[in-house]
Amino acid sequence: MIAPGGSGVTAWTPATWSLALPLPTTDDSAPGSQLERLLALANRPDPVKTAVVHPVDELSLTGAVEAAERGLIVPVLVGPQARIAQAAKAAGVDISGLEVRDARHSHAAAALSCLLAGQGEVQAIMKGALHTDELLEAAVARESGLRTERRMSHVFILDVPTYPKPLLVTDAAINIAPDLATKRDIVQNAIDCARAMGVARPKVAILAAVETVNPKMIATLDAAALCKMADRGQIVGGLLDGPLAFDNAISKEAAEAKHIVSEVAGDADILLVPDIESGNMLAKQLFYLARAQSAGIVMGAKVPIMLTSRSDGALSRMASCAVALLVAKAQRSKPAK
Repeated sequence: MIAPGGSGVTAWTPATWSLALPLPTTDDSAPGSQLERLLALANRPDPVKTAVVHPVDELSLTGAVEAAERGLIVPVLVGPQARIAQAAKAAGVDISGLEVRDARHSHAAAALSCLLAGQGEVQAIMKGALHTDELLEAAVARESGLRTERRMSHVFILDVPTYPKPLLVTDAAINIAPDLATKRDIVQNAIDCARAMGVARPKVAILAAVETVNPKMIATLDAAALCKMADRGQIVGGLLDGPLAFDNAISKEAAEAKHIVSEVAGDADILLVPDIESGNMLAKQLFYLARAQSAGIVMGAKVPIMLTSRSDGALSRMASCAVALLVAKAQRSKPAK
């Protein structure tokens, strides 16, 4: 968060949010209000060089140009040069000052973009007019040089009008049925994302259908194990609790009614879902029933990867760029191993 009258970043702690983000009112509950705050976090003249993969339609190309105009990214357009030029003409945007790397088709564009990132020539990747799985297949290929010791996972950063701070949901897009080791990586990725956004100690609610450990419900066993892994330093930087049902994770009243004593319950920053089905349904319910807007990013690679949908609005696209900028800065600031 940008402090009033200053340019420093302050952590999104509960105390900070109680001052800067009161419970939603008529004005503050409009979708996008928290995404705008996210953009303000990244509103400093240090854009991240970004490979824009296969931007051959008006939507993906104009999104990249708008992000460049806002000072969030320095785009490197990767794809068929003629088709990119045609899209620019159709959209009425000037790309004469932008770097273009020619690639014959979307598959080649994905491979080249990931290679550029693996070699350090760009610090982020943005999805253009190609399928998500095509881009991710290139990202996980060993020859790309993007893989790390962690599994890649997706993080939704949601602006829910009825929730007083950004809510991160993971993983609702990549890992189908994650085991305990994968969930550990998913949690760590989300914590790193939240910390890059300024949350000093993200509160992670590990979701299940119930808030007690039940040997017949694997999600509750995984939740208990993840909490102990955090106690032993196998997960760092966040505060974990679980299993928690969804209501206990986001409502203090619900947690108190069930006599749950927890720093996380009712005040979660991150929701870890048991599997991709539950995560996808949860995110889409918040989109369509709670008027939530979102940014989206893939963590766990050497660089952040922005996954945008054709249905995403301009604010969501810009917010995804802002998150990528913040994550890239945080990665650069880490000491080399």
